[in-house]
Amino acid sequence: MKRKQYEAALDPMEEELVGMARWARTTGQRIVVLFEGRDTAGKGGAIKAVRERLNPRQCRVVALSKPTEAEQTQWYFQRYVQHLPSAGEIVLFDRSWYNRAGVEQVMGYASQAEVDAFLEQAPVFEKMLIDDGILLFKYWLTTDQAQQEERLRERLEDPLKRWKLSPIDLAARAKYDAYTAAREAMLAATHTEHAPWTLVDFNDQKRGRLTLVRDLLDRLPDTHVDPPAIDFPELGRDPSTESYSVLKPIAPYPLD
Repeated sequence: MKRKQYEAALDPMEEELVGMARWARTTGQRIVVLFEGRDTAGKGGAIKAVRERLNPRQCRVVALSKPTEAEQTQWYFQRYVQHLPSAGEIVLFDRSWYNRAGVEQVMGYASQAEVDAFLEQAPVFEKMLIDDGILLFKYWLTTDQAQQEERLRERLEDPLKRWKLSPIDLAARAKYDAYTAAREAMLAATHTEHAPWTLVDFNDQKRGRLTLVRDLLDRLPDTHVDPPAIDFPELGRDPSTESYSVLKPIAPYPLD
C-alpha cells in the first residue's frame, strides 16, 4: 500500500481517535488495548497509528521487559495490574500477560503447568476487568514467515533498526510452527464472549494498521463529545519577539 493512500485513509480515523480520547476523558472511561503477534508483525507501528495524535499523558504505552527476580515470585498478573488505566486513560500494551502463552511457552521460559494455569486463569482475570467497567480489546497481528524473514533481514541490514533484532528474534525463526500451535491453543482457551480476540492480517503493515484502527473505532460506543468552547480573543497588540539577556539560541542547523 502506498504511503499517500495510507495517510489519506488514516487522517479521518485520527480525528475519530482524538474524539475517542475526549470521550474517555469526559466520561471517565478506561480503555485497554492488547497488541500481540509474532516478532516483526508490526505491533510498534500499529500502536503508533493509534496513539500518535493523542495526549501522551492520557494514552500510555506499556512495554514491559523480562520480569525481575522479585516479579518472578509474584502472582503472574501482578506486574500488569499496576499498569491498568485510571479514569479517562487509555493503555496500549505492546505485548501483555499473553507472553506466558506465547514466547514464554515456546522458548521454554514457563513450564507446561504454568501455561495451563495461565490459560485457565486469563479468562477469569479479564472477566474481572470487564465487570469493573474496563473496555478491553485484544488484537493478534498475523504475519507469514516469508514476510517475517524479509523484515528480520531488514533489521539486520538497517543500522536504524538493528536494535530491534534480538537473540530471541533469531531463535524464533526456527519455531514459527511452534508459535502457531501456541497461538491456536491460546485462542481456544481465551477467545471468550466477554473478551474476544481479533486477528488482523499484517502482511501489508499499512493496510493492517488501517484495518485494526477501523475495527477498534467501530467497536466503541457512541463517543461523540463536542470539544469545549474556547474564547480566543484578539491579542490587542503587535506580537512580541523573543529577547535574551543571559543566553542566546545556538546557531540554526545549516540548510546549504
